[in-house]
Amino acid sequence: ERLIKEEKPVILPDEKIVYLRTVANLPDCFTEKEWEELRQKYYIHELGYISNFSPNYYDTIAVGLLKRREQADEYGKRAIDNIIDLADRYLHEAKLQGREDLVEVFTQVPRYGARNFREALQFFRIIHFALWAEGNYHNTLGRFDKYMYPYLKADMEKGIYTRESALELLEDFFLSFNKDSDIYVGVQQGDNGQSMMLGGMDENGEYIFNLLTELCMEASCNNKLIDPKINLRVNKDTPKEIFIKATHLTKAGLGFPQYSNDDIVIPALEKLGYEHKDAVNYAVAACWEFIIPNVGADVDNIGAMSYPKAIDTVLHNGFMECETYDDFFKKVVEEINNECDRICDGIKDLWFVPSPFMNVLMGCNIAEGSKYNNFGIHGTGIATGADSLAAIKKYVYEEKSIDKQTLLEAIDSDFEKHSELLPILRYEAPKLGNNDDYVDSIATDLLDNFAKCLEGRINCRGGIYRAGTGSAMFYLWHANEIGASPDGRRAKEPFGTNYSVSLFAKVKGPVSVIASMTKQHFENAINGGPLTLEFHQSVFSDQDGIEKVASLVKRYIELGGHQLQLNTVNTEQLLDAQAHPENYKQLVVRIWGWSAYFVELDKEYQDHVIARQAYKI
Repeated sequence: ERLIKEEKPVILPDEKIVYLRTVANLPDCFTEKEWEELRQKYYIHELGYISNFSPNYYDTIAVGLLKRREQADEYGKRAIDNIIDLADRYLHEAKLQGREDLVEVFTQVPRYGARNFREALQFFRIIHFALWAEGNYHNTLGRFDKYMYPYLKADMEKGIYTRESALELLEDFFLSFNKDSDIYVGVQQGDNGQSMMLGGMDENGEYIFNLLTELCMEASCNNKLIDPKINLRVNKDTPKEIFIKATHLTKAGLGFPQYSNDDIVIPALEKLGYEHKDAVNYAVAACWEFIIPNVGADVDNIGAMSYPKAIDTVLHNGFMECETYDDFFKKVVEEINNECDRICDGIKDLWFVPSPFMNVLMGCNIAEGSKYNNFGIHGTGIATGADSLAAIKKYVYEEKSIDKQTLLEAIDSDFEKHSELLPILRYEAPKLGNNDDYVDSIATDLLDNFAKCLEGRINCRGGIYRAGTGSAMFYLWHANEIGASPDGRRAKEPFGTNYSVSLFAKVKGPVSVIASMTKQHFENAINGGPLTLEFHQSVFSDQDGIEKVASLVKRYIELGGHQLQLNTVNTEQLLDAQAHPENYKQLVVRIWGWSAYFVELDKEYQDHVIARQAYKI
């Protein structure tokens, strides 16, 4: 409320979609002492403010804030009044500048419902701006082409826009996400959660890929900016032409689009208890976690379980007593369950900072919960875990070429002792990503058992726990919690990001990787977390290369992969960017579920991107 009152209207020359933060931040609504008291009384997730929700933009844009005010409580009314007051200041500024186009827009929105595409876009910008101002973060866009297309379609039919003029307006709208995003910082710059979902099935089973879907991908490609972050829902019947269009966006080097497979995600969400009408309407949170717009208050990143840590714990507590691999694996599963106990037992009385405007948009009091109140738990380092177990199974229990004590001494000394084991474990042992059932089946066992360990647990808000395949930033954090591992990973060396192979794994190529990474039972673990593939930028140099990448993505979906993101990289360029950052201010890379400007990342994140294997086709 205070921040919006302090805001000054800014209208830049030729700007079609306005609103710009002029006040970076005001003091927090709680003192440090008050936060300490709150943390002693409640479980506070991250910053304590609401994040990773996809509120009901459509209904508000359709009817206007005055209509929504009728159902709001006292604090919701105050929030709406302040939002309208700022819009009126923009209306006044538009009159002063002689901007009759903006005068017309602000005379209508946000008081009343949008009548056309431009008003709808400006209304969205106002809502989104207000959510950030209220302290909410990672404010996602939901299924943008589904709820915005009716406005564009009507205007096109009236002859108000040509394809070119509609694209120009959309590019200006996309630009608005980048004007003040530098103050919306997450773990790293770029981690701001401005994610847009495109495509996908509707309630009638029809696949959505309309003109707005196409224009959104073109606008992103033309702007070459990191926001909004483009996600695309597809299925096995999606035409190859759509994958080709999407691959042209990948070529731009933004890390877009990220793909989600409706054939896997929708039934998996239904299996978890989501109604069909809600499951088919899924979107993604800031990165890749699956959320339900309008009615979902899921906290999709409330904790993370480390497979390698569970294995490391058993190696140092019980390994010597395990006579068989099955004995060892059973203890690993017990430790995974123990870790799930520790995570879940630590989450009691979850509390959010009150968010009156979010309550208005969601049509409920978030403090009391919404229709869905589930918690998501990441599963980190699955490749490190599967590769480590494969090495233990092969060399310790089957071939008996490495004894238990020797293996422990090797990893505890970071391979300073028994250094001859390092190349064997690192480069010769079975590795996930080679379409080898020996290790792929172990990854399946790990994922299935992780999901079983969470099954049946009820969280403090009455929801369930969802197992996931993501890692978020934990691929670095969890790697620092243990020393070297039996797969040949050195101490402090990071895990693979999300659901990806190990950084040093010798794999045959992207075809073998997708074969390995689509065998698992994702219907049991659908919190989200993509396979990440890096392609050298030369792959996209001609149409033939683009079509090959599109075919590979389509094949991944046909094989039953759940989520995929692609990165376009050039290792030599990245190394030069580290040495000469002033020459690469616009160089964009994909991190764990968001894109960022490479030179603005901390070095540990830069190094991880450089270390990833870039494939060629």
